[in-house]
Parts: sequence; C-alpha cells; structure tokens
Amino acid sequence: MIDLAKAKKYFYQYTGSYDPDVSRIRLKITHIEHVAANSRKIARLIGLSTEEQDLAELIGWLHDIGRFEQVRLYNTFADRQSINHAEKGVEVLFEDCEIRNFISSSQYDQIIKRAVLNHNKYKIDDDLSSQEQLFCKIIRDADKLDIFRDFLTEKLEDLVHMDSEDVSAEVLSPEFYQAFHDEKPLRFADCKTNMDFLVCILAFIYDFNFEEVLGLILEQNYIPRIIERIDAKDPYTRDRMKKLGEHATEYLKKHTIDKDKNL
Repeated sequence: MIDLAKAKKYFYQYTGSYDPDVSRIRLKITHIEHVAANSRKIARLIGLSTEEQDLAELIGWLHDIGRFEQVRLYNTFADRQSINHAEKGVEVLFEDCEIRNFISSSQYDQIIKRAVLNHNKYKIDDDLSSQEQLFCKIIRDADKLDIFRDFLTEKLEDLVHMDSEDVSAEVLSPEFYQAFHDEKPLRFADCKTNMDFLVCILAFIYDFNFEEVLGLILEQNYIPRIIERIDAKDPYTRDRMKKLGEHATEYLKKHTIDKDKNL
C-alpha cells in the first residue's frame, strides 16, 4: 500500500533543508506539486485503479527530487551545464536510500526508478516492461503539461537554460523553426539561443502520449498564450513564432479526440 500522506510529509521535510527564498527552489517545489496532481488525473482519466493512481502520483512527487541538489551545487536547471537531474534523483532515492522514507515497500521500486530515469529523456528506453512503460508515459505527459503552466506563470529568465537578461530579445535559429514544422521533438542540447530553447518546449506537443492531454493543451490555449508572453522583439523571430503557434494549433486540433473530456 502506498501512503501518500507519509510521502508528501517527507517531501516537504526533505525540501525544507533547501533555502525556500531561492527562486529556483520555490519554482521546483511548485512544479512538483502540480506534476503530482497531473499524474493522478491522467491515471484516473485513462482508467487505472486507485492503487495505480497512487503510484502515478507518488512518481510525480519523486520525479524531480534530483533538482534540489542540482540547484544547491550548480545554481542551474541546465543538465548539460551541470548534472543529469534524473540520474541524480535515482542516486538520491536508491543509493542514498531516501526511497524508504517515501514508501515502505520495495514492490514498486523498479517502476519508480525507470520512471524517474526516463522522465527527461529524448525518448523512452526500449527495454521496459509494459507497466514501466505506462508509468513513464504518465510522468512524461504530466511533467510536460506543467512546464507549459510554468512558462505562463514564472519569470522566463528563471526557466531558460542559458543566462539572459531579456529572453524576448533573442533570435530563433532557422533550423529550429523548420524542425518544428517537420513535427519533430527537438533536442535541448542543440539549442543555440534561449528562443531555440522555448521552441523546444513548444515542440513537446509532438511527444505527448495521451490524446486527452493534448485536448487540455488546446482547451487551455497554452501555445498562443506562451508565444504572446514571450513577445519576441526581433521581426524575423516574431513572425516565425506566430507561424509556429498557428501550426501547433492545427496539429492539436487534428490529434485531439473527444474534446468534451478534460482533466
């Protein structure tokens, strides 16, 4: 049995050792709270049992546990400039034995480990069991869904992976514009500018696993709202971002089923 009350209590105990006045710490705690809720909602929407919903939510609470050490040691969310936060999370949970503070039984350890490791990969590992794959898909969708919320509510300069005083002044690389139109998930490692990074975020729509979640993105009008908030100053970039938004909206309409469903 999964005791979510115990898990949440320990989550706040664990994160309480990090400075809540650091904006990245506060941002990440808020993000994790939303991802945990998203994970449970997705699990319920696709018809999983109460125990499976509990597991999905628990993975949501654990998926970014490595972020706190990343921020403490490097003051960044950029994995390529510091450490792989998912691998750090597995280290914290299973090598430092923090996992038993969140869940007493080892029954779900392998699913949790694989979900945490895979939540930020370009693609899910091929050698997973059907259950491991399912929970990897749930956490990836829940995480990406909340990243869209982050980009509407948080300071953009706190979210991007390269130092910038004004993200809106940066330029979009032509190859990123083309790749988005080719409907391919993009690699953060290939970004040349923070505007490229933002387009990588928008390209998450090509990597969601559940059509019901795409429906929520369309319903919440996330893509146009994010593009409007970015408010690109460079004329070329502004024009291309507008076209990306139009393309994204058409893609979501095409790939969304049962628009009356929501999370």
